[in-house]
Amino acid sequence: QVQLVESGGGLVQAGDSLRLSCTASGRAFGVLPMGWFRQAPGKEREFVAAISWSASKTDYADSVKGRFTISRDNAKNTVYLQMNSLKLEDTAVYYCAAAPNFGRDYTSSRALVYRHWGQGTQVTVSS
Repeated sequence: QVQLVESGGGLVQAGDSLRLSCTASGRAFGVLPMGWFRQAPGKEREFVAAISWSASKTDYADSVKGRFTISRDNAKNTVYLQMNSLKLEDTAVYYCAAAPNFGRDYTSSRALVYRHWGQGTQVTVSS
């Protein structure tokens, strides 16, 4: 069983940066593809970014490409989401999630693929 805990959320102004962290329990983290999703009030959960367990492949939603960077440190069981040039529309609860090991280069933008989810961390961007 993998447990995920997000941190790093908060209230920032438009244009600011923020780094989210997601720390996992369990020795399997190093071979699990990881993803970040977000859910704004009144909207469905949406894909933000994903990274393969080898870190050789990353994938981003079009809305965050060029602004957000996903990375991981398997020695620390942690995945990060660096968010730059934040916009009002980035306001949401951000969730990290772990998918099954389908290969060293596997990533997915589909929430249904992910088996384990964190509790979420709130990111609020103000003008």
